[in-house]
Amino acid sequence: MAFFERLVDAFYDGVATDDVLLPLYPEQPDLTGARHRLTVFLVQYWGGPSTYMEERGHPKLRMRHFPFHVGPLERDRWLEHMAAAVRIACAEPWVPDGVADELMAYFVPSAEHLRNDTGLPISSSDPRKSQ
Repeated sequence: MAFFERLVDAFYDGVATDDVLLPLYPEQPDLTGARHRLTVFLVQYWGGPSTYMEERGHPKLRMRHFPFHVGPLERDRWLEHMAAAVRIACAEPWVPDGVADELMAYFVPSAEHLRNDTGLPISSSDPRKSQ
């Protein structure tokens, strides 16, 4: 738990000053809830207690992120902050070699998976296109 708390705190320390990502958080500037949710999600995903599932149900990551614009810029900024957080958390001497690579092997495709702005119209409000 302590490892993921450190990781998530470092991540959200970056998000708190990011003019692209911070506006996506409805509770901002208070990121306490977001910190908790990401921490318990990651703990559960990596084999810890199922606190996330007990509190929020199935993660449904795409559905939960769909109300927020997540395009290439948001994905890249998220990955920049997460990569920096991984470096910070994995710098602890007790963290085994390879953990940073394993984390990033999960975070990179996950960030891409959450994109909901591919540059193509997902839906259209143009009435001409519904004919």
